[in-house]
Amino acid sequence: MTDVVTPPTALDEVGIDEAVPRRGRVLRRFLRNPAAVAGLVFLVVVILVAILAPLLAPHDPNEQDLLNRLQSPSRDNLLGTDEFGRDQLSRLIYGARTSLVAAVEAVAIGTALGLPLGMLAGFASRFVDALLGRINDALMSVPFLLMALTVIAVLGPGLHTAMFAVGIIFVPRMFRVSRAAAQNVRNETYVEASHALGCTTTRTVLYHVLPNMLTPVVVTMAIALGSAVTAEASLSYLGLGVRPPTASWGSMLGAANSNLQQAPHLVYVPGIMIALTVLAFAMVGDGLAQALGTSREAVADKGL
Repeated sequence: MTDVVTPPTALDEVGIDEAVPRRGRVLRRFLRNPAAVAGLVFLVVVILVAILAPLLAPHDPNEQDLLNRLQSPSRDNLLGTDEFGRDQLSRLIYGARTSLVAAVEAVAIGTALGLPLGMLAGFASRFVDALLGRINDALMSVPFLLMALTVIAVLGPGLHTAMFAVGIIFVPRMFRVSRAAAQNVRNETYVEASHALGCTTTRTVLYHVLPNMLTPVVVTMAIALGSAVTAEASLSYLGLGVRPPTASWGSMLGAANSNLQQAPHLVYVPGIMIALTVLAFAMVGDGLAQALGTSREAVADKGL
């Protein structure tokens, strides 16, 4: 008898990996990256600690006990106390909430301003593109600290003002990434088909262009969150961020630096938390870049 030859199936032709929906492939590639998974787990833990701060903090973070100031770690104060006798562990837990919210606020401002301007530059005429490009280049030339000092001097000190300044710094990054992504997809077949069907430019951009250019934007946002944590810590360390007695990791570093001789242990934990959080955001960004089929270097060439 003649063997029956089974015709190849679509699964055989495209491969198992290609037959899986894109969302499933992205998740599977991300989970294959142990560094990215470790960074994500760490960030989830930090976020949960920030959300559950009132339940997890052993003491009121602003409660002062001057008789027990600058104490070493003990059973009652696991990380010691600061110059006002406040429990360092409680302030570290509440500081996670402040630092993460500030980072999200800064990246949200940068994305809300840079993304639509970049898309406009990518789809508009050469004149508009050149004009927005020159403004963006001028903004990029301003040093971060000078921009922050200028904005704070005009609007007044405070965490929201400082994060607004950081968000303005992120605008050029998001502009360059979104502009390059929009230019890459504007000549695709589905965009031309959308125009041929009579769709307006606004509808084409929102329903066809934006969903297909989110890959580099999402990667840029993940990396920018780490930069925002560092920026908030730097400004709070200088006294330009959160106002006392609100706790943040940067303000804890600033206070610890003033008492470095008497209590050097106060520097370690907030500094380590800042470093680990920034590293975790970087690892998640790298993992997303690989899972989405791009590279961090390609994103860096466009905006970072």
